[in-house]
Amino acid sequence: MKKMKLAIILITLVILAVAAGLGRHYVTRQTAAEPAPDVSAAQAILVDGKTGKVLYEKNADEKAYPASTTKIMTALLVLETLEKYDSPIDQKVAVPKEAVGVEGSSLYLKEGEKISLQDLLYGLMLRSGNDAAVALSIIAAGNTDLFVQQMNDKAVKLHCKNTHFVNPNGLFDENHYTTVRDMSIIAREAMTHKAFRTIVAAKSWDADREESEFNHFYNKNKTVHQFKGGNGIKIGFTKASGRTLVASSERNGKELICVVMSAPNWFQDAYILMEYGFKRLEE
Repeated sequence: MKKMKLAIILITLVILAVAAGLGRHYVTRQTAAEPAPDVSAAQAILVDGKTGKVLYEKNADEKAYPASTTKIMTALLVLETLEKYDSPIDQKVAVPKEAVGVEGSSLYLKEGEKISLQDLLYGLMLRSGNDAAVALSIIAAGNTDLFVQQMNDKAVKLHCKNTHFVNPNGLFDENHYTTVRDMSIIAREAMTHKAFRTIVAAKSWDADREESEFNHFYNKNKTVHQFKGGNGIKIGFTKASGRTLVASSERNGKELICVVMSAPNWFQDAYILMEYGFKRLEE
């Protein structure tokens, strides 16, 4: 009888010990922080689009070359100019000769062609027209040099400490650089403008142009096509700069902005980071 009682006690103690161990394991799994993801990008940052709080960063203040993500600043300044002078976005303008034949991604603008500012902005952000960037810079500021100065002034005003622009389209230049932190600040500012948000969220746009062969702009930013809640912003690529991407998404009232540069797996990096970010915001 004593042996039986002793056996029962031992079994009970074992069961209690195992239960306690399982309980501790359960609590650990529930409270453990989401591990920081690993991405291919040399520089990356993820911020809360509403507050600017940094949720992830990797070499966020390291010098990087933005390529066509530069056009975020270009579009921002053009829209601010329109707002300043209460000018309609659908007004038509004449394409300046300096905007014709610009290298790289193009809308194939013709000198003197009448096109709306709205079509130029959609062409700038969806098709990534380098010629559209030059046209808009001249129309908004009178000449490209003055517009670039305004770009740099705006960067300073936004407290971007490591950014310097030399053109409005992002064609490579050693003196045309930024950081992912600075670019996230510029992107957040741009996303406060309703017209900007509408443009960068569009999956495509049909411009009102005589050149019908070149009037359909498909958004090259796969984020708006592939990622749940994807609503912007801009891709960029040159051989010297590598792949750059500023991506944004919104779910359940929460918004994220992700910037990756020198990123071989640019979209995959952004999607991994934004999924991580939404989990962080739910904690």
